This record gives sequence, C-alpha cells and structure tokens, in this order.
Amino acid sequence: MRVPIRSKNLRGAVLGLVPLLFAIGCGDSGGSASGGGSTHTIANIGSDTMLQLAMAWSEAYPEPGVSVEVNGGGSGVGIAGLINGSVDLANSSRAFEEKEAADLRAKFGKEPIGVTVGYDALSIYVHRDNPLQEITLEQLAGIYSKDGKIRTWSDLGVGPIPGAQGDEIIAISRQNNSGTHHYFKEAVVGKKGVLRPDCVNQNGSADVVNLVATTPNAMGYSGMGYRTDAVRILKVAKRSGEPAILPSIASTLDKSYPIARPMFVYTAGEPAAHIKKYIDWILSEPGQSLLAENGYVPLPKQ
Repeated sequence: MRVPIRSKNLRGAVLGLVPLLFAIGCGDSGGSASGGGSTHTIANIGSDTMLQLAMAWSEAYPEPGVSVEVNGGGSGVGIAGLINGSVDLANSSRAFEEKEAADLRAKFGKEPIGVTVGYDALSIYVHRDNPLQEITLEQLAGIYSKDGKIRTWSDLGVGPIPGAQGDEIIAISRQNNSGTHHYFKEAVVGKKGVLRPDCVNQNGSADVVNLVATTPNAMGYSGMGYRTDAVRILKVAKRSGEPAILPSIASTLDKSYPIARPMFVYTAGEPAAHIKKYIDWILSEPGQSLLAENGYVPLPKQ
C-alpha cells in the first residue's frame, strides 16, 4: 500500500511514490482517524509545476481535522486519477481535454469542474554562464521543433559557451503527460507541430532546472518558481523587433510576457463541502499570498 507524501515537514520531498499513485483511495468522506486524527483527507495529485505551491498550501491550511496529501507526477497523472476515482483534487497546468471529460462522464456521470487558482510564467532557462540574454518565440520554435533549423549556439549568435563541450544546444523538455509539455508545444511549436525527438525529457519541473544547471550548453523550460542561482532566465519576445520581456507577476498579469498560462484545480462534479472549503481558502488572501512567496503569479485582485 502506498504511503502518500504529506506536505507537512516534507518541503523537499518529490515524486518517488508517484508510480504507486493508483493504489490511493479517494479521501475519507468523514470517518475519524484513530487517536483523534484527521476527519477528512484530501488526495491532491497532479502538476509538477504546481507541486511546491500545493505543498505550501497544504502546510498553511489552518482548518483542523483536514489533511491534504500532496503528490506530483504531472497534470495528466492528476487528471487520470480524477477519472479513475483515486484523486479528490487534481492540480493541472492545462485545461481538461474533451476526451478526458468524456471519460469522466462515462465513468461517473459527472463533469470536470475547474477553478483557476493562479498563473505560471513558463520560463526559459540557460546555465548561469551562458551569455545569451534574450530569445524570440520563433527562435524557440527553431530549437525545439522537429523541423527547426536552430541546433547550435552559433545559430543564435553566441558562443562558445563557457564550460560546454561543443556548440550543440541540448534541448531539455518535459515528459508528454506533463501539462507544461502540452502548453509549451502548443504555444511555441504549434498544435500541429512536433517536438524534436532528441529532446532530453525530464519527469519534474525541478529536474529540468537542475539538468540545465549542470549542463552548460543546455536550454530548458520550467516554471518561474523553480529558479536557482545556478541558472538564468531569458527575456522572451513575441517576435523579432519587439521588446523582450522577463517573466514576472506584473508582466504575466498585463500579458506582456508571451508564455504564461493559468493553473487549475479540478474536481469530478461539485466538490464535497470540505474540499470546496479548501478551494475557497486557496482563493482567499492567505492562500493567494503563497503564490508570490513561492514564485508564482496570484490572481488579480478584484
């Protein structure tokens, strides 16, 4: 039986238990744990982009008698868990797809209900010693597309890269069940485009940044909140000749940064009262304040 990751006191925990996700049962709908423990458990699974945020929410949630058990694995994993009934609340950095909604309707006769809980500025990472400062969406497509013509740092007018072996751009990507992968492909390569098959795919958002940090000639994409001192984030321009913009709260909310996306939590049909109360708290000022603290973008104030 899988012991789920509890976010309390496990800030650095990651995804070692994800392969056993489907051994989880849905959260307790009201029974008391032995010894006067939690009366409700919320199984909260999904987006790796949202993982550290979801853990921060769980740790800070003040409601007594509610345990929020958080794990990652990717948006697709969270949504699949919602469809098969093993997840109460799915974190996703992409919208539910129509086939997924149809599967949920077929299984439970319920519609997916999604709530936007914040935004993530998808950031382009290079090694801290890389001299490149900015990039366009067209150049990113040239690097990541199967048919792209940009394969070396010289093609971008920079190099040699300090510490790199050779001139090749090593393109770091996410696995295909990741909402970040889906969004990046659609926003940069296009819905009908194909990512280059030699991308080095990583399972988690932090994994992308860590690999870029140790690979001087690599480039990768990941959430803004995963930045470390060992990497740099590039400015991004929509097209050549337009201003290149750094990701930030302000540039996401005013839509000047071109590759930002919403983050969602999903339930199968109307959530139970204790889950709705948790979602409402996420949307409240205390819950929203944790987005900026952890490198994400809160919802605009009404």
